[in-house]
Amino acid sequence: MRSFTGILISTVATALVALPALAGPVTLKVNPVDDDGRVTLGEIFDGAGSVSGVVVASRAGPSVVFDAGQLQALALRSGLQWANPRGLGRVVVREGSSMTATTGAATATTSAAARPGATVEVLAYARNLNAGDIVQPEDVIWTIVQAHQAASGAPRDAEQVIGLSARRALRAGSPVASRDLASPQVIARNDMVEVSFVSGGVRLTITGRATRNAALGEAVSVMNTASNRTVEAIATGPGKAVTGPAADLARANPSSFASR
Repeated sequence: MRSFTGILISTVATALVALPALAGPVTLKVNPVDDDGRVTLGEIFDGAGSVSGVVVASRAGPSVVFDAGQLQALALRSGLQWANPRGLGRVVVREGSSMTATTGAATATTSAAARPGATVEVLAYARNLNAGDIVQPEDVIWTIVQAHQAASGAPRDAEQVIGLSARRALRAGSPVASRDLASPQVIARNDMVEVSFVSGGVRLTITGRATRNAALGEAVSVMNTASNRTVEAIATGPGKAVTGPAADLARANPSSFASR
């Protein structure tokens, strides 16, 4: 009869064989790209080792977007540990040589549109959206439509539309058009807003009432209710705005402030 210790060792050994070999911590590539439509762990992470060739998604258009939590789970399934130290919400993997891809896509669309009955690949809405809804990664898909149905100047990258707000009700299956979307409104007229002045490690804040609506990165006038003086600031999130040297950065790259 086998001893209890022998049975225990055998059981543990079997369990370890069943689990993927841990390759240790990995880091996200600075600019993940894919050149054949089959997105692998090695194209997303540095240090993926023996599981570099594991396919985790198919890219039908110029990019594929992962939810960061989903990507962590996919990596862990193959034994990779990604800590997401920057707290990213999503990760975009683009077609290799993005400039060539963009130019080629535009040329192909133009050429196809000139041929009767030709079809093109476009971004479309995966579900119905109401006015004001924020576009999430799962809300857009790539689909084939007749060339004449593709909007002129339509976005060619999902990253261009994720995080934007629907201007009106949008129907599932309809091609994405730039005119459909706008930066989401984060401050409404009469909202109480915290305005921060940040410079050289110094941070000062006041609270006032917004005198107009503002989207992320847009200018907003805030009246200090204590002094009745108006401060011009840049909206950085719901109920938040910045002024001073940080305002120019917030205007140029509002998403960098939205996550703070």
